Amino acid sequence: MSALLAEELGVSLRDGERRFRLGVPRFVLNAGEVVGLTGASGTGKTLLLELLGLLRRPDPGGRYVAAEGEDLLALWQAGRRARLTDVRAGHFAFVPQAGGLMPFLTAEENIALSQQISGRIDRAHVRALIARLGLGPVAGLRPDRLSIGQRQRVSIARALAHRPPVVIADEPTAALDPEAAAQAMALLFGAAAESGAAVLVSSHDHGLLERFPMRRIRLEAQTQGATTVSTLVAEGGA
Repeated sequence: MSALLAEELGVSLRDGERRFRLGVPRFVLNAGEVVGLTGASGTGKTLLLELLGLLRRPDPGGRYVAAEGEDLLALWQAGRRARLTDVRAGHFAFVPQAGGLMPFLTAEENIALSQQISGRIDRAHVRALIARLGLGPVAGLRPDRLSIGQRQRVSIARALAHRPPVVIADEPTAALDPEAAAQAMALLFGAAAESGAAVLVSSHDHGLLERFPMRRIRLEAQTQGATTVSTLVAEGGA
């Protein structure tokens, strides 16, 4: 069963005379699968994650459906913003590059935040994630008292707390040293596997992605006059 299915999906941007178009001929994210996204700087990796995560309005045309068969493209076209917000909160979770934690909340409160937003309160699951990710000693501390690695683990736990079908991680280990990055990736994939979530993770570090079994995709860009066209293509992997 697929968690996401996109066909002929795209988004276009314009900055003065220059134009950029991102195209997704076909992308399937299966339930429980890990997929790694790569691409040179400027090819639109973050833009693609925003598009798939319902943070960016797609161009008309194409197809984009979630696991339940809901037509996500139709929600955009119909202007159903309230429903888009509900789907975004319930179906997706995001692990940003810098953690994105609320500075006035403790680590445990940050983790529980996704449950409050989605209406899926489960304190036992929050405690289990804290234990799984080794955050027990710092659960009562605010982000400014945590190390970079601890903040990223809190961000991972928050993403998984409401049991989303899809986790989108945008360069989640970019601020970590190589060993800490590998540990954080292992924790993300391990915790996601336990909850059954699919993971789409972008990274510039090909070597890091190769340490884990996953299918890989990449963005390739070509310049055509004043227009840059970036296309999602399959790369391979496990």
